Amino acid sequence: MNLLIQSATILYPGSPFHQQTADVWIKDGRIENIGTRLEVADAEVINANGKYLAPGFFDLNCNIGDPGLETKEDLTTGLKAAAAGGFTAVALMPTTEPAIHSKTAVEYVLNKAKGNLVDVFPLGAVSYKREGKDLAEMYDMYLSGAVAFTDADHPVSNAGMMERALLYAQGFGALIFSYPEDVAIAGSAKMHEGVVSTLLGMKGIPSLAEELMIARDLYLAEYTNSPIHFSTISTSRSVELIREAKRKGLPVTCDVAVHHLILTDEALMGFDSQYKVKPPLRTQADVDALLQGLQDGTIDTIVSQHTPHEIEFKDVEFEVAAFGIIGLQTVWPLALQTGLPVELLVEKLAINPRLLLKKEIPALAAGQVANLVLLDTTAEWTFNAQTNFSKSANSPFIGQNLKGKVLLTCNNQQVFKF
Repeated sequence: MNLLIQSATILYPGSPFHQQTADVWIKDGRIENIGTRLEVADAEVINANGKYLAPGFFDLNCNIGDPGLETKEDLTTGLKAAAAGGFTAVALMPTTEPAIHSKTAVEYVLNKAKGNLVDVFPLGAVSYKREGKDLAEMYDMYLSGAVAFTDADHPVSNAGMMERALLYAQGFGALIFSYPEDVAIAGSAKMHEGVVSTLLGMKGIPSLAEELMIARDLYLAEYTNSPIHFSTISTSRSVELIREAKRKGLPVTCDVAVHHLILTDEALMGFDSQYKVKPPLRTQADVDALLQGLQDGTIDTIVSQHTPHEIEFKDVEFEVAAFGIIGLQTVWPLALQTGLPVELLVEKLAINPRLLLKKEIPALAAGQVANLVLLDTTAEWTFNAQTNFSKSANSPFIGQNLKGKVLLTCNNQQVFKF
């Protein structure tokens, strides 16, 4: 590997080159030099004029079916899709079969992911089999490499169980991720409760189902003096609750899925199951509140919520279709559609996820390992069977022309050029 990236706009907070235009020479996976008008013999030259060079993205919500559900996605295809989307690290949800609820499962994932461009960080289950009944082997998983704990898309409905999980994790400095949904209120509904659900004659999931669980877990976090992270918030009231908690000084963080920033429940007017996600697509007022939450710091990170499914789980009637879409490769172009500044997007996609999990932020300095992504904000490309690296194709954006492209991803002495 001998690369010379010329005239890139550097977005590395803390670097003396931050927000400046510079050349970056990468040799054998390490940064050899940074400057202007660098000349390097026998290097592959990449003209990055007008492009952005940033730390590789880190996804806090990625579902890959390995082990057990490899027909949806295996680590090989999932991590290739991650690299194509600009991610050099992913936190894997325990949505596997069996769930990642033991040190053996954590070690399996870490061993199988070795040697990849994309670093893998398993999230262990809070409860055994993600059933919400008995605490899983959290400390053993932590010692084996689990970076945080969550039951993924299964909310911890029992308040006592969540309280015990928070206290137990506090003993060894681990973080609990909460998926906020009161299942008794959400029931078996398939979309957001509102005007559109009424027009379509479908039972809706009220915003209250999410907000009530956030309020409960904020009380529990305050009572136990424990940090907590909320996954994929989606309503305006959720933003307000977390904003107020942060003002009080509670150690609370949260993320939002990128599709909740650009889509509303009106996308479901055609009963297209590719738009069926959970939490459900909400209203424009909710989208506006989420965007404001990102700008004022209430929402810490943006995630892909990559959730692959075989065709038979999506190419069916809306009522019986599975929730979720693939998202690793579309995060960057969709994030650009929000109109948020590029520097803010880099903060939410690359910097804050690492701060949240207490992982080192990649440095842009001579001698450092090159962990970076080269981003284009204007290039257009079509997301189709040829450009989709995931094993699954359950995305409403398949076949669409997207603006904003990841040109290059580099980490672990490997380069992926898309």
